[in-house]
Amino acid sequence: MGSDKCGIILGFLGFMFVTGLLSSMAQAGNVHYYDFVLKETNFTKLCTTKSILTVNDSFPGPVIRVKKGDTVFVNVHNNGTYGVSIHWHGVKQPRNPWSDGPENITQCPIPPGSSFTQEVILSTEEGTIWWHAHSDWSRATVHGAFIILPANGTSYPFPDPHGEKTLIIGEWYKGDVMAIIDEALATGGDPNVSDAYTINGQPGDLYDCSKETTSRFFVDYGKTYLFRIINAAMNEEQFFGIAQHNLTVVGSDAAYIKPISTTDYIMITPGQTMDVLVTANQSPDFYYIASTPFVDGEVEYDNSITTAILQYNGNYTPSSPIPFPSLPSYNNGTAAENFRKLLRSLANEDHPINVPVNVTRRIYMTISINQIRCENAPCSGPGGNKLAASLNNISFQTPSVDILQAYYKTLPVFTNDFPEEPPNYFDFTAEVVPINKSFPTLGTKVIVLDYNESVEIVWQGTNVLNGAENHPMHLHGFSFYVVGAGSGNFNNETDPKTYNLIDPPEVNTIGVPKNGWLAMRFFADNPGVWFMHCHLERHSSWGMNTVVIVKNGSTEATSILPPPKYMPPCS
Repeated sequence: MGSDKCGIILGFLGFMFVTGLLSSMAQAGNVHYYDFVLKETNFTKLCTTKSILTVNDSFPGPVIRVKKGDTVFVNVHNNGTYGVSIHWHGVKQPRNPWSDGPENITQCPIPPGSSFTQEVILSTEEGTIWWHAHSDWSRATVHGAFIILPANGTSYPFPDPHGEKTLIIGEWYKGDVMAIIDEALATGGDPNVSDAYTINGQPGDLYDCSKETTSRFFVDYGKTYLFRIINAAMNEEQFFGIAQHNLTVVGSDAAYIKPISTTDYIMITPGQTMDVLVTANQSPDFYYIASTPFVDGEVEYDNSITTAILQYNGNYTPSSPIPFPSLPSYNNGTAAENFRKLLRSLANEDHPINVPVNVTRRIYMTISINQIRCENAPCSGPGGNKLAASLNNISFQTPSVDILQAYYKTLPVFTNDFPEEPPNYFDFTAEVVPINKSFPTLGTKVIVLDYNESVEIVWQGTNVLNGAENHPMHLHGFSFYVVGAGSGNFNNETDPKTYNLIDPPEVNTIGVPKNGWLAMRFFADNPGVWFMHCHLERHSSWGMNTVVIVKNGSTEATSILPPPKYMPPCS
């Protein structure tokens, strides 16, 4: 399990050594320093001991805990065997894409035996986010919580809880995760599914050899606790609940929402976070906390359950069996969508929102599973081809030189001709889509936005290759407002009339419903190079990605910050 041990404030000499970025000291809030040491560490799960890449010998990794508006310097030491990069998921990083982290998008990986100091600039974020590796599948074991408390002189928009609990949902693979994805990409087939889900690194009572190490959350009767819940799983969305306890959801993706106090479950996608109040108001006992997969597509998945225990302090004889939460079935898309519809921004005087009303740039974006012809020998995908994925029928090809460096130095690495609508229109959500619609174009194509444009992106789910399912889409560098969603094909005349422009949720990751659409809006007020992708890792590996480049404004204060003195080399 993760710890806060790395959150030691270094002295001034340490600051001089690790940053080389003194010009960045003029930030609002305090400055914090963390050391992240990546190395191979032995862990035992499911009766098997294996070596995994960790940060500071912990799985999950260390917790970063700061206040709104602070700045964090993290010196990442890579003592592993391959290059790695770290992303601060949900941090807008105003004007500072240099430390955003996705491999070969804003930086090349940190080589083994070297270090890279990343400057994490916080702005409006408040609540729970997280950090994770952004190099192939290394985030399976390299991730941790990033907690942002209210700024000095402010407080939560709800009564202070008696305590806080951090809960991270993850996945455990008996095999080497990097070998798993490398083999899948080479053969063109689906990667192996995980062998277990975990809560704070522990599979729980329902798995062999896990009962003695099941995670426990201790509570006192009558007290209320803020659970900070993070879905760090690789490929499955999750239904989550606590037996006989109501969940009051008060935040998502480091933004407050109108409290959802009538739910006994949440649906949380990979990449999302939820802040949930739980009052210990039941008879003192043990109660199972459980997380189960939500999978509404025709795909292989890890059909298992991870558990932890909510354990009341005191003297009593625990119930046998331990009460278990009632959660929706694995393919209950209605339950997933009903929960998403409950999310509404707080949108009050203390926590205002700024939803674009007059949109200047509209992008209609299809999301598809595809196939690429396998020329030399039969592959393991459909029809002997390779599995792929795309946005607007472009399967993204990651370059060997990072796009940020290429943009900054005007290198011919990418093209700015990403289509802003599907190249071909057809019934995207038909029960049967013609097979000729399943072959994408390959390319490193990006979207270029002018500074401060008001942007609307409508995500359109498709049933290409019978691959319809919920897709959690994530945009780096921004939070965005989810103004509408629906089933079937988006109608640009009638569907916008249903938009919520009053209190839409402000998030950084959201699930686009199966065979449906979802509309999001944001102001392009953060110059830089920003990755946009599905947070189901297999889909991102197949090319369900693109890059959004926001051009500089007319002043220094609206332009990308200068690069740091050192960036990891591209070789």
